[in-house]
Amino acid sequence: MSSPLSGKHIVLGITGGIAAYKSALLARLFVKAGAEVQVIMTPSAREFITPLTMSTLTGKPVITEFFTANTGEWHSHVDLGLWADLFVVAPATACTLAKMATGVADNMLVTSYLSTRADVFVAPAMDLDMMAHASTARNLATLRADGVRVIEAAEGELASHLSGKGRMAEPADIVAALEAHIAQAESMSGKHVLITAGPTYERIDPVRFIGNYSSGKMGYALAEAAARRGARVTLVSGPVSCVASHPSVRVVHVESAREMLDAAQAAFTDADVAIMAAAVADYAPATVEDKKVKREHTPEISLTLRANPDIAATLGEARRPGQILVGFALETDNEQANAADKMRRKHLDMIVLNSLRDAGAGFGTDTNKVTVLHADGTTRAYELKSKSEVAEDILNEIEACAH
Repeated sequence: MSSPLSGKHIVLGITGGIAAYKSALLARLFVKAGAEVQVIMTPSAREFITPLTMSTLTGKPVITEFFTANTGEWHSHVDLGLWADLFVVAPATACTLAKMATGVADNMLVTSYLSTRADVFVAPAMDLDMMAHASTARNLATLRADGVRVIEAAEGELASHLSGKGRMAEPADIVAALEAHIAQAESMSGKHVLITAGPTYERIDPVRFIGNYSSGKMGYALAEAAARRGARVTLVSGPVSCVASHPSVRVVHVESAREMLDAAQAAFTDADVAIMAAAVADYAPATVEDKKVKREHTPEISLTLRANPDIAATLGEARRPGQILVGFALETDNEQANAADKMRRKHLDMIVLNSLRDAGAGFGTDTNKVTVLHADGTTRAYELKSKSEVAEDILNEIEACAH
C-alpha cells in the first residue's frame, strides 16, 4: 500500500542542533515513501551534518545560502516555498523557532518558510531548560496561532546528559504525523461547508449601530481548517478585519442579521455541513433613521428593539436528512444546561460551548476553550488552545458525528 506522502514535495529544513543526525533518517524515510525532498540547511546545521550526506540521500543539491558563492547562482526562496506541499523543520532549535515566530528572515530557511503556502510542521529539539523557558513557550504559541503544527518533543536523555523534555521526535513518528495529516486533509473532499462568522451590525442611523465584540477569528479559523481538509467553504461573514486566504473559501460579506440569514439560507440548500459560529445580534432597532441623529437637536433618544430572526433555528427547521448543523453558545451561567437546551430547541446535531468566565476564551482573543455537546448526550471538554487548533478539534468532532 502506497504512503499518503507518495508524490508529495517536501521541504526539509535542518537547523543547528545535535538532533540533526536524525534528519538523515527522516529524509531517507520521506524518499522511501515516494516523496520528493528538498533540503534547506541553516549555516550552523552544517556543523552537525554535511550537505553531502543529505544530497546523497535526497538526490538533490542541498541549499544553505541565498546564492552559490563560486557561480553567483541565486536560490529563490519564493520558488521553494511555492514548490512545497509540506514544509518540515526538524530539528527546530529555539533560535529558529524564535525567528519563524517573529519573521526574522536572515537565512534561506526562514525566508522560504515566510514564502510558503504549504502546511508547516516543526519538531522542536533543545535542552530541557530551553524547552521549558517562557520565551520558547511564547514562540511556540505564536507559531500555533499562525497555523504551524508542532510535533511535540519527547522526554529522555539529552545531549547535555540531563534528562527531560527536549528530544526531537523520532523520524518514524514524524513521518506518521505527516501521513495522518495528509489523510485528514482529504477527509472533507467533495463536501460543501457553510460557516457564519463575526458579529452583525444593526443600524440606528447611517453612522451608528448595535453590535458586539466578536472578531470573527473562530469562524475564519474553521473556514481555513475545513478548506485544508478539502471542503468547498462558503463563509458568510459579518464586519470583521479577518481575511480568508485559502482559495477554496468563498466569502460572502454581510452586515445585518437579516442579510446573514438570506446568505446562509441560499448556501444551506446544498451544504453538507453548516457551522453557525457568528455572534448574531438578538435585536435590531425597529426603525432606522435615514439621517444622522444630532445630539444638539435630540438630547435624549429611546430605541425600540425588535427580535432578529434566529438563523440557526431557521436552518434547523429546513434541514434535510443527512445535513449536519452545528451551533455555538457563549454562556455566562448554567453553561452546559443552557447550551443543551439551545441545541434541542434549534434542532442541532452539536453545539460548541464557551464561557466568558474562562480566561483566554470568548471575544477578541487568539485562543479559545470549548466544550462540545452532542445531541446524543455525549460531551467533551478541551483545554485552552489557539483558535486554529480549536477549529481542528471541532472539525474532528463533526466528522465523528457524521460517522
